[in-house]
Formats: sequence, structure tokens, C-alpha cells
Amino acid sequence: MGSLILAVIYLIFISLGLPDSLLGSGWPMMQTDFGVPSSYAGYVSMTISFMTIISALLSPRMIRKLHTKWIVIISILMTIVGLWGFSVSGEYWMLFLFAIPYGLGAGAIDASVNHYVANNYSSSVMNFLHCFYGVGAVISPYIMALALRRARWNEGYRWTAFVQAGILLVCILSLPLWKQKEGDSGEDEIKNSAGIRETLRVPGVVLTLIAFYAYCSGEATCFLWTPSYFAGTKAGLSNELIASFGSLIFGGLMLGRLISGFVSNKLGDRLLIRIGIAVELIGIILVFIPVANYMVAAVGFVIIGTGMGPVYPAIQHMTPYNFGKRYSAAAIGLQMASAYVGTTFMPMVFGVLQEHIGIVFMPGYLLIFAVLNIALLEMAYRKADKKNGRV
Repeated sequence: MGSLILAVIYLIFISLGLPDSLLGSGWPMMQTDFGVPSSYAGYVSMTISFMTIISALLSPRMIRKLHTKWIVIISILMTIVGLWGFSVSGEYWMLFLFAIPYGLGAGAIDASVNHYVANNYSSSVMNFLHCFYGVGAVISPYIMALALRRARWNEGYRWTAFVQAGILLVCILSLPLWKQKEGDSGEDEIKNSAGIRETLRVPGVVLTLIAFYAYCSGEATCFLWTPSYFAGTKAGLSNELIASFGSLIFGGLMLGRLISGFVSNKLGDRLLIRIGIAVELIGIILVFIPVANYMVAAVGFVIIGTGMGPVYPAIQHMTPYNFGKRYSAAAIGLQMASAYVGTTFMPMVFGVLQEHIGIVFMPGYLLIFAVLNIALLEMAYRKADKKNGRV
């Protein structure tokens, strides 16, 4: 029974990754059909992310009132509505309407399933869980590429909605497998945990929040703009090939998290983050190289994703070690909020910038956030170590 429900949980995280790379993969053609500037993808992405923030903030209340399985069912259904809505959108403004269920569903799944796994499974399961998110995010650009080759971008959203419907069916059939594990000790820890204001005063917390913001700003920019980068800098590429480039960063993330799942216990979270950002910088350098052949940049984006892979899970995992269990719940919640804020606004900011200075600036934009990320994390580590008497 345990292995079956774990398989379902992995499938749920595949479903979480499926919608995330569709907009970036389909946007070069969607932009043409809607007759809007390239930067307008950022406004749609921002709306989806804003809805994700709302659902993530509401998730603790939902978890208290509903079992995780019902949150999953409702959330996947909402993403199906959003995907189907995108597929029938004939005007740009309609995307904003369907971005509401699109984003609300994603945030609730993310928070509730992470909560369930954290309370019922080991940390290695959590690492591999985030790897399976990458599986879903890698699959959908190829669905979009196939749609562009056989039909139009609308079908990419429609076919992904069909895949989500299949996952929803599996989740419904798995309902008898779910078991709610509740304990008084867990409830006591929640009652005795520190609040947000108190947690913000802990040395290193604010620096970690800004670092997390920087990390997710770079990650989300790659999610949305990687296909457009190739469309704007490499000549002679087909629409379906450009769409498939949306999977590069997700494939790298999946690889990075898969590797980190095997080596994290030996290396530790801090060293893993340092190695990851060093690898990310190597990938950014490759994308910087001004060559006509698209393969150098393609390899660069895969390497960027591989380096980014362990950063998100490692920052979350070492929160109790850095700040103490009393502050960990509020700190993790604040980190997720910072992540979603970066995801919401910074791809849009890049969209505006690239209209004025060109999309060729993208690797420089990523470099800024990578340097900010590692610098702020190192400062946060020192403050946390000093507070805890480890220096």
C-alpha cells in the first residue's frame, strides 16, 4: 500500500510540473496569433504566479479542514480548467481569466503535498519528489512542439489537459490508499512555533529570503524566456524546435535533483548549494558565448538547470539547522512566499528589459541573480552559525 501511494504522489508532482513550461514553449507563436509584444508573456506569467501565491497562503487553512487527497483532486481539476481555457482562448485578455484556476491549482498542490510528504516520508523521498516535478516540466514542451508540428499551440494546452485528466483519474482511484496521519506532538509543535514577526528578527532569515527570491527569479526567467532566447538569437530554427527548448532548463533541474538525491547525505546541504551555483555559472558562461550554432547555448541551459537543481530543496531542508525548529515553520513559509514573489515579478521585468536592450541580455540577467544568491546565502550562513555558536 505504501509504495502504491508513493507512486501516486510522484505522479501528482509530475502533474504539477506539466503546466509550468507550456507558456514559454508556446509563446513565440501565441504572441503572433494575439498580435501583442513579446513582453506580454510576463503579464500572463505574473497573473498565474500571483494566483499561486494566494493558494499557497490559503493552503494551511485548507490542510486543517481538508485531507490532502481532496486538495489534490480539487487542485488538479482547477489546472485542467485553466489548461482547457487557454486552449480555447481567441483573445489575449482571455488568458488572464483562465490564469486564475491555472495558478490557484498549482499553489495548493505544491504546499499540501510537500506538507504530506514532509510529515510521512524521509528526506530522500522529498528530493526525488522535486525531481519528478522536472519530469512533468520536461514533457510538456514536447507536447507543445508536437502540437505546433501537427496543429496549433492551442492543441498543446488541450493535449496537456487530457494528460492531467488521466492523472486526475488515477488520483480518484487511489483515494482508498490515502491515510491521514495525525499526531498530538505535531500539533503541539505548530502551536509552539514562532510567528512571522519574531522569525524575521532571527539573524540570517531576511538574507535567506532575499537569496531565495534571487534564486527563483533566475529560475522563473529561464522557465518563461528560454525558447524566446533561441528565437531571438539563433536564426533558421523551426517553431517546433524552438518550443522544445522549453524543456532544457527543466531537464537540467530534473538531472540536478536526481543526482543530489543520491549524494546530498554525503555532501551536506551547504556544499551542495555551493557546487550547484558553481555549475550554474559555468552554464551561464556557455550561453554567453556568441556562436551561431544553437547547441552551445542549448548545452549551457541544461547545465544552468543542473546547477539550479539542488538549491531549492537544500535551502528548505537546512532551515531547521540554520534557525532552529521553533522558527523553521515560519521561515519555510516566508521562503516559499519569497520564491513566489520572485517567480511572479522578475520574468515580467526581464520581458520589459529585453524589449529595450534585446533578449541577448538574458545570460547577464541570470548572472546577476546567481551571484546575489550565493553571496546572500553565505552571509546568512555566517550569521546563523554565529547565533548558534558554531564559529
